[in-house]
Amino acid sequence: MFNRMTLFEYILAYPSEKRFGTLVDLNGNIIDKIELPPLFSYPVRIDLIRRAVLSALTARIQPKGRDPLAGRRRSGESWGIGYSVARVPRLDNGRAVLAPNVRGGRRQFAPTPLKKIHEEINRKEMRLAIISALAALSDKSFVMKRGHIIPQGIEFVPIIVVNEFETISSIKLVKEWLKKVNLWQDIEKSQDSVRIRSGKGKMRGRRYKERKSVLFILSSTKAPVTNVLSNLPGVDCLTPETLNILQLAPGGDPGRLAVISKKALEKIAERYVVKIV
Repeated sequence: MFNRMTLFEYILAYPSEKRFGTLVDLNGNIIDKIELPPLFSYPVRIDLIRRAVLSALTARIQPKGRDPLAGRRRSGESWGIGYSVARVPRLDNGRAVLAPNVRGGRRQFAPTPLKKIHEEINRKEMRLAIISALAALSDKSFVMKRGHIIPQGIEFVPIIVVNEFETISSIKLVKEWLKKVNLWQDIEKSQDSVRIRSGKGKMRGRRYKERKSVLFILSSTKAPVTNVLSNLPGVDCLTPETLNILQLAPGGDPGRLAVISKKALEKIAERYVVKIV
């Protein structure tokens, strides 16, 4: 028995076209094109991606509020009329207290921890947003729109690398591989964009800003190459279990230049399967 499907679920169940990725070996040579899982052919819903990004960003904000008794720990009383002074609460010596417009008084409309900051999103919506962001990785128009430099000779994106790449534990070898595939120029572009943040954020652990560079999706966080990639500017490293909408589509703009290991690609295909029964 089939349940009623929405239009988007129908498109997910029956993707329109097949897409391919470029398979590259450890020497930087293009071996062949490889057919991507059906989820990379799904439609890119930018509105859904931006809604998910907003939800993920607001989930990080910590609620804050004021002490309910701040500015109220006084025993002032209004003198009433006939004293040629404002009718605000005062001490015996004439000093005004408690009111929002006086020194040491309470704050008017103070922040409250009860305010709802997090823009919530349904789990299925977040899942579809991640699927849409993954589909944008295989669309050259979205990748170029983000300003990434697609290497010459790479006809299909994303770049699929052999599983032996995950065993590399030397930054020198990774740098050589990136230069052979012509991805190093995108890393340099991110390094040249590093600048000091304007405003007070520089005093709060957010001193520098840099543009996003290549996104690596590996099969496991325990792969030796993850420690190496963390030293490259603008590079993010994810696994199929930790796919994050903030890394797949930073700022709500999908289409990062991605390098995916062959094993990770198989795990993504198993994890993101639309089952309609």
